[in-house]
Amino acid sequence: MTRWFPALAATVFALAIWQSVVGLTDLPRFILPGPVLVAETWWQNRWLIAEHTAVTALEVLIGLACGAVLGVATALQLASSRIARVLVQPMLVFTQALPVFALAPILTLWLGYGLWSKVAMAVLIIYFPITAAFFDGLMRTPVGYLDLARTMQASPRAVLWHIRVPAALPQLASGLRLAAVYAPIGAVIGEWVGASKGLGYLMLLANGRAKTDLMFAAMLTLGVLSVLLHLAMRRATRRMAGER
Repeated sequence: MTRWFPALAATVFALAIWQSVVGLTDLPRFILPGPVLVAETWWQNRWLIAEHTAVTALEVLIGLACGAVLGVATALQLASSRIARVLVQPMLVFTQALPVFALAPILTLWLGYGLWSKVAMAVLIIYFPITAAFFDGLMRTPVGYLDLARTMQASPRAVLWHIRVPAALPQLASGLRLAAVYAPIGAVIGEWVGASKGLGYLMLLANGRAKTDLMFAAMLTLGVLSVLLHLAMRRATRRMAGER
């Protein structure tokens, strides 16, 4: 309770300010619904929201898994090969300069309106943070460890897997934790462009029908999903990051 009390207190304080603003300004509900109304709407539509949340959660989890595998594999290749760093690293930086919204319609055109276009969007968003974090850790191995490996005539493969990778695990953990927060953004962007299910689709549907309270309920559900994913990833990578 001591650990979570500041976050809970801040949340309650923010909700109180939100409700006060709505009450004092007397804004129409389609402009800014209060948290009480949003909570009521969420409860009334809880099964509908749960159905769309399950779709978005599946997209995010698959995207996280695929993005983590691709990011780790790319970082290992970059750390092992100078040629790969010369050829691949500029391409990675170039892809980050492209706006995600510009790629979403193309991915939807290629992969359709189903699951995989949203998974691809999630992978695109989290791939670079995971790759960059792990690669940075691999390239920052303590010099003393490398000197000891050379003294013992260890092979480059043994140095990579037994020294450089273990030393880079805290950076990989940081990249995975960031990815757990960013992945839902990619999935929702894909749902905005073209989908028939998911929290992003529900937001667009509610917005088109001027149901702002339902849109806020879906948005808050997405926020809770992101927080839960981050906490789960933080717990899963605690040992990797060297935390107790």
